[in-house]
Parts: sequence; C-alpha cells; structure tokens
Amino acid sequence: MVKKDEVNAVIGILIIILLFILTSYSVNSNIGYIQKAIGFSYIGMFIYVLISILSVVVAPISAIPLMPLASGLYGWFLAGILSIIGWTLGAVISFQISRKYGIDLVKKIIPLKKIHNFEKFIPDEHLFMTVVFLSMVVPVDGLSYFIGLFSRMSLKSFTIATIIGIIPFSFILAYAGTLSIQYQMLFLTFALVILLIGLLIALYKKKMKNL
Repeated sequence: MVKKDEVNAVIGILIIILLFILTSYSVNSNIGYIQKAIGFSYIGMFIYVLISILSVVVAPISAIPLMPLASGLYGWFLAGILSIIGWTLGAVISFQISRKYGIDLVKKIIPLKKIHNFEKFIPDEHLFMTVVFLSMVVPVDGLSYFIGLFSRMSLKSFTIATIIGIIPFSFILAYAGTLSIQYQMLFLTFALVILLIGLLIALYKKKMKNL
C-alpha cells in the first residue's frame, strides 16, 4: 500500500520539475532581456549560493528551479560550480547542527519523519559510498541531518562523499536548464527512471540484509 508520505514526496518532486521546466522556458525565451537587466553580477552569484545553502539547511525550499536562471546568466558550467558550493556548504552546516546540538534543535528545522525516511536506505557498512550514491539521487537536506544524528561518520568523510555525489547532479541539471523543453522532458524522464532503479536496488539490498 502506498503511504501518504511517499505520495507527498512524489508530488513535491513533480512540482520542482515543473518549476524547473517553466523557469527554463522563461529564461530561454527572454535570455537577452534577463542578461541585460541582471547581468554578470558577483552579488547575484552570492545570493544564488546563499539560497542554495538555505535550501539544504531549511528543507522546505529548493534552489533547483533557479538553476536555469543561473545557467542563463553565468553559463551552465559556472552555475554548476555555484550549486556545488552552495549545496556542499548547506550539507556541512546541517551535519554540524545535528552533530553539535542534537535532535532537539533539528526537529525545529526539519520534520523528523523526513530524516527517519533515510533509515531504510542507510546500511551499517559502506557508509561513504552510500552517502555518495544518495547525494546523487536525493536532496541532501534530510540526508545531512540523518548522518549527523545517527552515524559516527567524520565531517571530513561526509564532506568528501557529498561533494563527489552532488558534482554530477549539479552539472547535469545546470546543463539541462539550457535545453529546450522537449529535450528536458526526455532528459528528466531518463533521470527519474535511473533514480527509481537506484532506490529500488538500495531498498532490496537493505531488505535482504535484514532477513
């Protein structure tokens, strides 16, 4: 039976994808005007990185729909770099908050149910590679809090694993923001299939280990 939380998670992902596509269309249709109005601004880069950090630390928001705008203003490669910086800093801050202040503060920032959802994906061993994989396919907000709260993983290992995991995700999404809607739909469908397969494999391995 499909759980309400799982339905809400899927709806949330679909909303983010829709906003991403709508932003891409708006940016690509008005790129000349946008570049002239905003331009290549270091202040704009700082604001984008700050939003990316907040999107991880304060889970209800997402910076993904803004990626096409960043790609249009700064080019997809630099937009990917800025996303990596923002999401990594956000993950580290979340990890440190949970590790230093514990669950009493974390539950005021992010729903505990969202954190506990990671229990079924986190094995007792190979934690580094698990964080790498999950950082590729799921938002790092809940993951960062979970690892900080319920594992002995060091900050250094967590940071390295997070960076490795989000590099492909950041560059692929930044480049996708420059594509036409037709190619975006094809690309995002393929990405969702890969995500689903990866998560099913992770769940299967976890289930077999518990038998």
